[in-house]
Formats: sequence, structure tokens, C-alpha cells
Amino acid sequence: MRRFIFGSITHAIALVIGFALGIYFLPILTAPETPDAELLREKASAAVYSADFSRDLRGSDFLHWGEGKVSVTPEQIVHEGALAPGPDYKLYLVKEFVEHEDEFEPVKENSQYVGDVKTFDGFLVDIPDDVDIEKYSTVLVWCETFSEFITAAKYR
Repeated sequence: MRRFIFGSITHAIALVIGFALGIYFLPILTAPETPDAELLREKASAAVYSADFSRDLRGSDFLHWGEGKVSVTPEQIVHEGALAPGPDYKLYLVKEFVEHEDEFEPVKENSQYVGDVKTFDGFLVDIPDDVDIEKYSTVLVWCETFSEFITAAKYR
């Protein structure tokens, strides 16, 4: 009986670990190809604003972080850097700088969803035609599935 209980517990632990690793690695395995560095540099050269994602934000930790340069043009947001891989990342424009989910959740409704982030070594996201970048000050990456802050950068 003791052997059965021990075996059940170890198998349950292995199942939980495998599930967690699947959630972590699936976005990496299914991510589209990252835009090449030359294209990112070219698109970033048209930036009206730029800022830096930093790992040192209050809401960032070893699983939720971003680093690198983010450039904002009237048509696109360009990131040259890296994001911690994860599922269901969304890019928002926010009116004021926030650096944690407890600061973003109250203002999320007044923030502008821009698009999905599907690559983790740089991204290029088109800004919808009806979005005015001048109405906002901050670019923010958010994990919708787990309501987790990933990173943010104040561009103006």
C-alpha cells in the first residue's frame, strides 16, 4: 500500500511538472519566425519615440520580463530585444507608466490594445489606423491568460 501511495504521488508530481513545462515551452515551439534584425532596425529608424524595456521593474521576475529597445512609429511598434517566453502576450498602449499588474488592471479598460505579441526575440506589431500614439505614454506587454505583467516602457 505504501508503495502504491508513493508511486501515485511521484507520478502526480511528474504530471504537474510536465504540464507546467508544456505551458512554458509550447509558445516557444509554436512561435512564428522572429523578424530579422535588419528589418527591425529598418522599421525602428522611422520611430517618433523610443524607450527601453527593463528587467528591473516591480512587476518583472525571472519568468516575466522584457529587455531591449522599443520604438514607436505612427504605424508600428518595434521591439529589438528579448521577452521571457509565454502564452497569449498582448501589446497595449497605456496613458501613464505602470510597472506591475496591480497598477495595470485598474487602467486596462482605458488602455489601447494594439495587437498580439507572438515572437520573443524582437517583434513588429502594426498599430490600428484609429489609434493615436500621442494619447498614450507607455508601451506594455501583458500575458492575458495569466493576468501577468511582463514589461513596460515609457516612450513619452
